[in-house]
Amino acid sequence: MRRLPPRTLRGQLTVGLVTLLAFACLAVGITTALALRGFLMGRLDEQLTASGGRFAASLEHETRPDGDNRPDTRGQADSTFGARLLNGTVTQAAVVDDTTDRPLTLSDNDRRVLARLPVDGRGHSIRLSTLGKYRVTAVRGDDQDTMITGLPLHPVEETVHRLEAVETALFAAALLLSGIAAALWVRFSLRPLQKVTARAAEVAGLPLASGEIAMPGPLPDADPRTEVGQVGGALNHMLGHVEDALTRRQASEERLRHFAADASHELRTPVANIRGHAELALRLGGPVPQEVRHALERIDGESQRMTRLVDDLLLLARLDAGRPLEREPVDLTLLVLTATDDARAAGPAHRWILDLPADPITVTGDAHRLQQAIGNLLANARTHTPPDTEVSIALTRGEAEVCLSVTDNGPGIADEIQPEIFGRFVRADHARSRSTGSTGLGLAIVQAVITAHGGDITVASSPGHTTFRLTLPGTDGQRGHNGGQLPPGGAALN
Repeated sequence: MRRLPPRTLRGQLTVGLVTLLAFACLAVGITTALALRGFLMGRLDEQLTASGGRFAASLEHETRPDGDNRPDTRGQADSTFGARLLNGTVTQAAVVDDTTDRPLTLSDNDRRVLARLPVDGRGHSIRLSTLGKYRVTAVRGDDQDTMITGLPLHPVEETVHRLEAVETALFAAALLLSGIAAALWVRFSLRPLQKVTARAAEVAGLPLASGEIAMPGPLPDADPRTEVGQVGGALNHMLGHVEDALTRRQASEERLRHFAADASHELRTPVANIRGHAELALRLGGPVPQEVRHALERIDGESQRMTRLVDDLLLLARLDAGRPLEREPVDLTLLVLTATDDARAAGPAHRWILDLPADPITVTGDAHRLQQAIGNLLANARTHTPPDTEVSIALTRGEAEVCLSVTDNGPGIADEIQPEIFGRFVRADHARSRSTGSTGLGLAIVQAVITAHGGDITVASSPGHTTFRLTLPGTDGQRGHNGGQLPPGGAALN
């Protein structure tokens, strides 16, 4: 698996600095090695020039004044090579050592290499199979022969390799220390940016959708001449705008909440009076025209519907205001059983499948509100699916939560409606039909009640399959009080 380069700004800056330093060290190392090699080669060439080819000329074994006819090695460095060529053929070759008078054996390739040397008195590097690398010069002799003198390159290469090893060790240590220093320096330099990131993450984690939000304070003033300071200033400016907008939104929500609560309170009395007068008129004896009776029945039906709407609005206003709910053990199994019985009575054309665990499940909460939420879920399934639809209600217990799912095989919910299905006055058909008596607040009340209990509700829908999944915090060590004999899991109630 190929490793990716670091993605954090700190990592990229550190790697960039170390990489630049590594290139600089490499350039310095190559330059110094080449410079040293060139210097040492120049010294070798000077030594070869100073020798004047004396050693190669002495290979003709001319008799010296002292009567010694061995090659003249005076002033010659150890391992100095000498050779004499006549008409391009090597006639003599020797190396300065303890056995100089012993002829040196050269291979055919060595002889060809020596024969190809230009006679210009300059240094040339060659490799002899019997001796290794040498630096040699070729000069013309007195007898139109060629005198070749050479010095070994091994000392030069050994010196250069030693320098390279020393530089490698020094540069590696320098890169390591520089990398650590660069990481610390970059981290220190980016501390203001880290504060900006932490503050932005803190704001991003706030529940900005609703409710009163306590915004964090502004960042400390930074130098506006730096990029980090400019980012911090822009963030402080943005946080100020966000806080002002949230304050205004909260004030607007409070006014709307108070209006809904006040309006609901004010409407309950006249709606109750209208309903009471309609019922009284219907109960009076004596002949009543059919048209008048029908109108009174419509007034009574609409007043009942308005009463439910007012009660729903008042409940939502109380939940939005954070009114505390009752906190007592609630037998959720019994609530589900009761709600399913009510749904079966209201929708006998549907097939109701109930799946309950062997042991009752207990949660802590408000029994009345939970009963209302479960009833709304089942009413939603009954209202928005055709007859003969199968509705399955399953109650399960997890390690730390209780799950209630309501699944039907109806037509499903349109994709564009699902994100806002728990909104207020949201209807699946967008026709705001009154035929079913729906107020568009049923699922909104379910979400508000479950959220007030610390739970959650989700929906997943496609044609032929819709599931509402409701979760509540579980209550360990408590059992529900079964008010009657429960049906076995998976029993059909229709």
